[in-house]
Amino acid sequence: MRPTSLDGYIGQQHLVGEGAILRQMIDSGRVSSFILWGPPGVGKTTLAQIIAHTLKTPFYTLSAVTSGVKDVREVIERARSGRFFSEASPILFIDEIHRFSKSQQDSLLGAVEQGVVTLIGATTENPSFEVIRPLLSRCAVYVLKPLQNDDLLQLAHRAATEDVELRKKHITFEQTEALLRFSGGDARKLLNIMEMITDNADEVVVTNKLVTDRLQQNPLAYDKNGEVHYDIISAFIKSIRGSDPDAAIYWLARMIEGGEDPAFIARRLVISASEDIGLANPNALLLANAAFDTVMKIGWPEGRIPLAEATIYLATSPKSNSAYMAINEAMSFVKQTGNQPVPLHLRNAPTDLMEDLGYGKGYKYAHDYENHFVQQQFLPDGIDQRFWHAQPNAAEAKLRERMVQLWGERFKA
Repeated sequence: MRPTSLDGYIGQQHLVGEGAILRQMIDSGRVSSFILWGPPGVGKTTLAQIIAHTLKTPFYTLSAVTSGVKDVREVIERARSGRFFSEASPILFIDEIHRFSKSQQDSLLGAVEQGVVTLIGATTENPSFEVIRPLLSRCAVYVLKPLQNDDLLQLAHRAATEDVELRKKHITFEQTEALLRFSGGDARKLLNIMEMITDNADEVVVTNKLVTDRLQQNPLAYDKNGEVHYDIISAFIKSIRGSDPDAAIYWLARMIEGGEDPAFIARRLVISASEDIGLANPNALLLANAAFDTVMKIGWPEGRIPLAEATIYLATSPKSNSAYMAINEAMSFVKQTGNQPVPLHLRNAPTDLMEDLGYGKGYKYAHDYENHFVQQQFLPDGIDQRFWHAQPNAAEAKLRERMVQLWGERFKA
């Protein structure tokens, strides 16, 4: 079902539609290195193959899951030795480039910079966090979106009439809401569902009940990017927030058995430690972050153990969202009040002119005073706003008591 030209490519019109950036690059025959960022099943690999087919240039592919530095260097050397001067640079497509280690990504830099290969990377993770800065600076980043319902319907009808196996089934579409909902914008998932519901049948009428019943027959069905994915991670986080370690560990097991990316689970634990436990138990963030680092070092299957440890610890910890509420309130206030000037006594004065203008004048150095504290103004002029409010737990009660001792009435409310 993979098309070989943009005419058959479904979706991503903001990139490949008439006049769009990738369409212009392909039509001109000059493609520079870039990274495609988007969820699975939205056409990243297909788009890379279309580009190579259209430009009639050699196409090399590596999987970050199975390839090492040696494999990268071998492909680069083949590309270098097999290229003629008049040809466009061979395309090196790396799927799941976010899984490449720093050394693997470093090994690409020279070839990309010299034009030995045109790199096309595909990732489901934010490249800003997962791709090293030198490589990222040499590549544009294009964001692919989940396929819209119209795109999925177009693909479903095409599959029913053009796929070698499915066109034998005499498929008609009576209801498509469940098919689209469970596909979750993922073309690969859509085709898998169609294969499942037409298995062992010569004639198929697609209905919501048929799709739902067939999917429910597999209790371990887990779509890492569709509705079930989001439902299970939601249940996992809400179980931690609700202080139910048994439910939290159950949903963790569901994700592990379903093949979820351990980095995704670990990131959610770090977020939960900050958002839901927060200042009620600051050690939760340290342990969640340590679990993240440990999982990245040891991988599966042992990685399930630190994830389980962090999950139970977070679920059994006291809860507070005071830091989460404080930053949200502060950001809302900033949007309403704009860029208020920094008070002169808080400004830095690296030059004589700034000092003459009063920058830094009157600032009181806290360490020169008893208990390393002295009352002075830190908010912009005219602003006397409280953002952080201690919540009723032992840890924050101590923090609030200290603030009252230092600031008096300001923190009593």
